[in-house]
Amino acid sequence: MTTTSLDTAQKAATAAQASMHRQAQVSGLVRSILLVILLVLLGLFILGPLVTLCLWAFADRWFYPALLPQSWTFSWWQQILLNEDIGHSIILSFIFAPLVTLLSAAICLPAAYAFARGRFPGQRVFLISLFATNAFPKMGLYITMAGLLYAFGLMNTFWGVVLVQMLNTIVVMTWIPTAAFAGVPRELEDAARDAGASLWTTFWRVTLPLALPGILVAVILAFLAAFDEAQGTFLVGAPDYITMPVQMYTLVTNYPQQAAAVFSIVLSIPSFVLLLLVRKYIVGGSLAAGFHLH
Repeated sequence: MTTTSLDTAQKAATAAQASMHRQAQVSGLVRSILLVILLVLLGLFILGPLVTLCLWAFADRWFYPALLPQSWTFSWWQQILLNEDIGHSIILSFIFAPLVTLLSAAICLPAAYAFARGRFPGQRVFLISLFATNAFPKMGLYITMAGLLYAFGLMNTFWGVVLVQMLNTIVVMTWIPTAAFAGVPRELEDAARDAGASLWTTFWRVTLPLALPGILVAVILAFLAAFDEAQGTFLVGAPDYITMPVQMYTLVTNYPQQAAAVFSIVLSIPSFVLLLLVRKYIVGGSLAAGFHLH
């Protein structure tokens, strides 16, 4: 092959490489643009309603096609926070949610430890069957449960509301602690027993501290499930026991949307604060561990 032919081939190869490089750059640029567009759309989908909610909470007048309210006010906050019925619903919510969480923990945590450490017939069947509470429409379960509560004289009672709210806490309060207890190495417990510790001391000094992050996540999620429960509480507790989520129905149907926006923010504050407190455990995998039981 002559020198001229070699030069021509090298130039052709260089041109092909340059063309492929330009195509790769264009392809990367297109992917980057599509990713940015996707992130913007996702941000609008997630943050758009929240921003609109916050704007309505301080809006006095806001009419189409204005992008922002034409006038602003704090009067809706004053009306909501000073309303006696709403104040009573806030008090009830902060009575029911901690009590339901405490009772659920007292019942489910021993069961979670038994599932994690015990061996008995039908163990996995019982554990998986807990999801039955979420496998059917909740309103159907609530209506069935209301029939039982009515037969025992618990309709429109304090303890009837407690029972119906506990239905929403069973799964997280059992599954996540079960995974937390199962994740504690048996070798550490055996070493503590070999050192002379009793079963009770081993549990308090070794097992419980290591399982505590998962238990804390379960407690917070159970609290939020009880705090946000509305349908069952309305069915069983109305009209005497109106919690914050139930009160939301009244605000949406009978008040301007500014009032509902203010109350939505007030209702979301406990959830936001509690999730911030346990975010490192959720990010760390304590929540996901509840769905990876062996």
